[in-house]
Amino acid sequence: MELQPQVESVSIAIGQQTAFCVPALERHYTVSELAKLWFFSENTIRRLFSQEPGVIKLSRQRTRVKRGYTSLRIPERIAQRVHHRLQGIN
Repeated sequence: MELQPQVESVSIAIGQQTAFCVPALERHYTVSELAKLWFFSENTIRRLFSQEPGVIKLSRQRTRVKRGYTSLRIPERIAQRVHHRLQGIN
């Protein structure tokens, strides 16, 4: 039995055309980019997206000398989903 990789495609409407893209290739925002776009503080963006499924978290464990660090990358579709939820649109 051979396993086939499943690729979930995302459709993005651009004008009259619809483009299909692989989630790994879609636009990913940093916390500071979304904070500037949405006019929120970076702490607010981190709080909104830290527990959101689909957000990429890159972290380094704390050592005796260095502090722990977590970097977030937020896919565009996740940002749109949260934005709609905050507006009360389902």
